[in-house]
Amino acid sequence: MTESVKILYTGKTHTSGGREGAARSDDGRLDIKLSSPGSAGAGTNPEQLFGAAWSACFIGAMKKAAAKQNIVLPEDVAVDAEVDLAMNDDGYFLRARLNVNLPGVPREAAEAVVAGAHQTCPYSKMSRGNIDVAIRIV
Repeated sequence: MTESVKILYTGKTHTSGGREGAARSDDGRLDIKLSSPGSAGAGTNPEQLFGAAWSACFIGAMKKAAAKQNIVLPEDVAVDAEVDLAMNDDGYFLRARLNVNLPGVPREAAEAVVAGAHQTCPYSKMSRGNIDVAIRIV
C-alpha cells in the first residue's frame, strides 16, 4: 500500500566541519558557527539547536491543541528545553526535558494542552521511544 504524503516544507542546510564547523541554510537565514558542548568555541552546538527547534515546534503544537480544546493560551507561553548529551556503556545518547510555562492557564487545562501537543508535535513523535523525555509544567 502506498502512503499519500504532502510535503509542507523542506529545510535545507549545509554543514561542514562537524561539531567544530559551521552550518548554513540554502536561503542564508541560518548561518552559524558550531562548537562542542562545554568548549570555548564561538558557536552553538547541536544539542542547543535541537532544543530550540523542538521548543518552537512544541509551542506551535500547543497552540493547535489549545484551539481544539477551546483553551486560550497567553501571549507569553514559553518552553525551556534541556537536551543532555550523555554516554553509557553502549555509547552516546540524548535525553531531554521540556519545561512548559503557561502563565494563567489552570493546571488541568495546561496538562491537556501539553498532552495534546506531545502527541502531535513532529519532534515529540521523532523522540518517542528513542530518547528519554520528561515534560513538566512550571
